[in-house]
Amino acid sequence: MYGLLFIDDEEGVRRSIVRALRKEPYQTHTAKNGEEGIAFVTKNVSKTATVISDYKMPGLDGLETLSVIGSINPEITRIILTGYATMEAAIMATNQGIDGFLTKPFDNVELRAKIREISVRKHLKQFIPEQVYEEIKNSPGVLEPTFHEVTILFSDIRGFTRMSQELSPETLANFLNDHYFGPMGEIAYTFNGTVDKHIGDSIMVVFGAPVVHEDDTIRAVKSAKAMQKKAIEINRELISKNGLRLKIGMGIATGNVFSGILGSLRKKEFTSIGMPVNIAARLQSMATEGEILICERTFQKLAGAIDTEVLPPVNVKGIDGTITIYRVNR
Repeated sequence: MYGLLFIDDEEGVRRSIVRALRKEPYQTHTAKNGEEGIAFVTKNVSKTATVISDYKMPGLDGLETLSVIGSINPEITRIILTGYATMEAAIMATNQGIDGFLTKPFDNVELRAKIREISVRKHLKQFIPEQVYEEIKNSPGVLEPTFHEVTILFSDIRGFTRMSQELSPETLANFLNDHYFGPMGEIAYTFNGTVDKHIGDSIMVVFGAPVVHEDDTIRAVKSAKAMQKKAIEINRELISKNGLRLKIGMGIATGNVFSGILGSLRKKEFTSIGMPVNIAARLQSMATEGEILICERTFQKLAGAIDTEVLPPVNVKGIDGTITIYRVNR
């Protein structure tokens, strides 16, 4: 069960919200100020799906409170509530990345419907990478099909199939979301990578589409190194707590791909297709625990910026002959 937290300094308003939401399929909690609300979320981060905060409160105001809560867990739906229905307040909330805007006084039926609407919209955004969402919102034409150079990163958990057979579905989902997809996706985002898709326990990240940077290849390799470092930290915590393990192998390839929106009438996605995708996936499958393997083109684009060592040539399906690969040193 996922909970909702309502933050308001007026006790009467808090009681009204609890009554209004008592028939909803989630537990409603309240806090009397921003500091108390932040403390609650910190303690119950995995159990809090939505936070509604009054705009004007003593101490931290609503925007400050929701900003801190967003830094704790960006997946939480954050809604600002105010009795001052001004355009200025709405703009401020939008600029802070707040997911929704409600006004007082509120009708109970409308309140429940609005919370559901904002929550659904928030979660629909999670089905596409944030960079793609922003590009669609700001300039739709930028997502027209193109053929250009990108760097592809693939990551995969070693020994996952065997481990998954010993876990309950709930434990497996929590492990993947909280200890792998979540933290690794955040690292990729920090380096301006776009998480293209999750394939089983694999993550595919594209650097250079839809947003292009001159140093996309260096960003990709630095992201991989940071992900490996984070995996080591997470693995230590997992072993000490419940015996789970997180050890990943990674492959990176650079080259020309086709990028664009593909799919059926009912399901589309922005993705990249081409030989670099195949090569990165192949290198990932060859990589051992903690290893990052890169192709010749990636090595050339690094121009000595990152320490590597050459390995014996390998065969890659779809390519005649062998290719030269490199290992990224820690």
